[in-house]
Amino acid sequence: MKHLWSPWRMTYIQQENVEEGCVFCNALSGDDDATSLVVYRGDHSFAILNRYPYTSGHIMIVPNEHSASLQALSSQARSEVMELAARALTVLSGAYHPEGYNLGMNLGQVAGAGIAEHVHLHIVPRWGGDTNFMSTTAQTRVLPETLEDTYQRIKKAWDMYGQAS
Repeated sequence: MKHLWSPWRMTYIQQENVEEGCVFCNALSGDDDATSLVVYRGDHSFAILNRYPYTSGHIMIVPNEHSASLQALSSQARSEVMELAARALTVLSGAYHPEGYNLGMNLGQVAGAGIAEHVHLHIVPRWGGDTNFMSTTAQTRVLPETLEDTYQRIKKAWDMYGQAS
């Protein structure tokens, strides 16, 4: 039998709510983008890595406005969320060469939102065969790189591919 060790997960499993306030607002107001995993800041929204990703390169586009409701956001914020989503696809294509993507919002806790109080758009790169027995039977994800490596890769790719056209 083979073993897959992921000791860094124990910190997540054992932690209680260690962060006060909204994690997105905290990241936006912070000044250390690498620690916060913010890869790009726009005028009305920003791109941030998911700290607990489904796959490497899992990005979220988050409006600067703290709102649980998509329709309550300003039209500028809604527009920029979609613009940054398109740019993120270009960035991920350059950095990871995925074969497809999942994009989605979970609006409300009953819809599956882990952070229901601040709307955000998930962008998940996908590859043929990337769902394996680990996710299906063991409720465990295997990621081929650390979040720090993902951040450096995405940040470099955003600088190369993510500029406004």
